Amino acid sequence: MSKEKINLLGLTHNSLVDFFHILEEPKYRAAQLMKWIHQRGIIDFHKMTNFSSALRQKLFDVAIIRSPSIEKCLTSPEGTKKYLVRLDSGSIIEMVKIPEKQRLTLCISSQAGCALQCSFCATGAHGFERNLSNAEIIGQLWLANFYDGFTKPISNVVFMGMGEPLLNIKPVLSSISLMQDQYAYGLSRRKITLSTSGIVPEIDKLALMTDVSLAISLHAANNDLRDKIVPINKKYPIDQLLKSCKNFLKSKNKRTTITIEYILIDGINDSLQHAKELVHILKGLSCKINLIPFNSFDGCSYLRSRDENIRNFKNFLIKNGFVTMLRITRGDAIDGACGQLVGKLTKSIKGKTLQQPINLIDT
Repeated sequence: MSKEKINLLGLTHNSLVDFFHILEEPKYRAAQLMKWIHQRGIIDFHKMTNFSSALRQKLFDVAIIRSPSIEKCLTSPEGTKKYLVRLDSGSIIEMVKIPEKQRLTLCISSQAGCALQCSFCATGAHGFERNLSNAEIIGQLWLANFYDGFTKPISNVVFMGMGEPLLNIKPVLSSISLMQDQYAYGLSRRKITLSTSGIVPEIDKLALMTDVSLAISLHAANNDLRDKIVPINKKYPIDQLLKSCKNFLKSKNKRTTITIEYILIDGINDSLQHAKELVHILKGLSCKINLIPFNSFDGCSYLRSRDENIRNFKNFLIKNGFVTMLRITRGDAIDGACGQLVGKLTKSIKGKTLQQPINLIDT
């Protein structure tokens, strides 16, 4: 029986150096291969012209470069693209490409599904399937850069897609290493943001393991409410979470801030009293606040906050000295809330209304 080939897509520079050492090849081959894959989008060994024909054949015999595949892509009127991505196992994940004037941001997934069951999240409603591998995480960035033809490279990456990154920490950190590598994507630490619902022990370790930006999916400023919205709060309550955030900042330079994410849900967490509570608990924390109007999805009774409440909430935070941004709603027309499109596809598959496999682009 033939030995299974190793997928090189998710290997870091050090891992590739080891791989080429086993092949009795010089270590500089690692950088050459990374440039072919991550900077030129070439995954066919026979097209790698600075490798000898013997080396190309050697690589072909023992290795592959395989990314996940695009199942479907939807494009919103403002240019946001939402991709359904199929993994080798058959699982479906989502990634979103968001164009802005000065940057092109990719929102990627770290897990297929999610076990945390936040009440506002469509992904949690589908349950947890499995963690993603290095190749499946970095493969999303590779697809985003090269699937439509290489035009404008991704400038920013946010781990805000499906799953809790800190519950899949090793592959996430390996993929971040590749994102930052000069032979791959060369993204600076400020261009990568890891968002967590608050896995306190992993936040405590995070500062020692990576220098990327941290975002906290907070959404409530008191434990009673956050227990209902973000159930992991029952295990790691707000005081523990904020203590970990402060410890994280101690290891960084003085200009480092944490992003606080706060989804505004009508009648749930969007009153002036909720804003006052948020100001109270965040005093002394170097942070900026990202307000996100709730994006409704099937089966959820929550509604988007009214514009007046959103405006009052934002203005109160600004008045109290917090840098506050209102996330512009992008992609409502393409089921922009994380997990929505996967949910619809899953229902369609169960109802046998969808042919497999799908290879189409909706624009």
